[in-house]
Amino acid sequence: MSEQREIRIEVPVLARVEGEGALELTASGGRIEDLRLRIFEPPRYFEKFLEGRGADEVLDVVARICGICPVAYQMTAVQALEQAFGVEPAPWILDQRRLMYCGEWLQSHALHIHLLALPDFLGFDNAIAMAQKHPEAVRRGLRLQRLGNDLIRLFGGRSVHPVGMRVGGFHRAPDPARAAAVLAELRDALPDAEALVAFTAGLDLPEDDQEFTSVALRHENEYPMYSGRIVSDRGLDLAVHEYPEHFEESHVAHSTALYAHLHGQPYLVGPLARLNLNHDRLSGAARAALAATGLRLPSRNMFHSVIARAVEVHEAVLQAIELLERYRPREPAHDPVTARFGQGHGATEAPRGLLWHRYRLDADGMVRHAQIVPPTSQNQARIEDDLRRSLESFGLHHDDDALRLHGEMVIRNYDPCISCATHFLKVRVRRR
Repeated sequence: MSEQREIRIEVPVLARVEGEGALELTASGGRIEDLRLRIFEPPRYFEKFLEGRGADEVLDVVARICGICPVAYQMTAVQALEQAFGVEPAPWILDQRRLMYCGEWLQSHALHIHLLALPDFLGFDNAIAMAQKHPEAVRRGLRLQRLGNDLIRLFGGRSVHPVGMRVGGFHRAPDPARAAAVLAELRDALPDAEALVAFTAGLDLPEDDQEFTSVALRHENEYPMYSGRIVSDRGLDLAVHEYPEHFEESHVAHSTALYAHLHGQPYLVGPLARLNLNHDRLSGAARAALAATGLRLPSRNMFHSVIARAVEVHEAVLQAIELLERYRPREPAHDPVTARFGQGHGATEAPRGLLWHRYRLDADGMVRHAQIVPPTSQNQARIEDDLRRSLESFGLHHDDDALRLHGEMVIRNYDPCISCATHFLKVRVRRR
């Protein structure tokens, strides 16, 4: 192979990355000179669409940002809006929000582990091919994902773009009989969730330790999901409203998505960052299952993200069971809210990582300014940094198919949600 040869590799359909993107790299002398994760989908302007809308419209609009994690967008928005209106949600409302959020973690993580990531580690092109040899693994993923959807539907009326949430609480409390039925499903699923932790820890995962900064919420006594302070493993400890003082978004020429940096440096959000920073907040059973894997934390290997997601599936099932066991309906299912002038901030842990919102409202409670920082834009700079280090460590002497596959696996570790549209990745390698 001539080192002067220019090689182009195109993967016409990549069905395991959500959205449209491309990877370009230039290598010389066994080193990567230039690497770009190109995001070329057009901007979606959701923040602009929110201007001039009332608070309850916000929840319906932000749910359309993502078909996989609409609950995360609603939870973060409602937190910010209630802060702006001076509303302190009752403990019953906070419990039901956490319960609904467990459903989203469950369905999103189950989908990613079984249908998007697992084919990489078991040597298949996709989940359909994998199902021929590992049908039970695919069935387990589909069972857990359906259960997560059932939990979202219990409060949201439907699993995709749910409509049950409102500022101040919920439009209605779930029917006790339906809640009991979901509780029975969760209890039945607990062995699946526990076994999943050991299953992912038994995968032949690449060794690929790197230095990076983990960022996540930290709650005083819960594994972070709906609330907490923003912390890092480098000593950061912030209230949610202090986020803009330390994190900065910027444009790059090769992406229509914003890049976020912490004090000018890439950082990681998502399951592995959460687990690194909060494994002491897991429920007892989840902590025991994690300990049995032998995984040492904090982990610096992004391929351990699949284990972190499995641990969070287990935690979500455990928490949902606990919350549903003490569920009692409440009428009304919401507290009174009076719209007013103000500004509010929200931060929750979406399945893919920290999600931050800020809203400024006028005296009628109409949105005048909105800012939304999703987890994928926070991870983009880290993904590029990871790709550069991981591909060089893997070895640029490998053929292009091997480099392409390794690069895609690195990207999939982050479960990026570029959009919910067509899936397409082109990889172009130039060797000099």
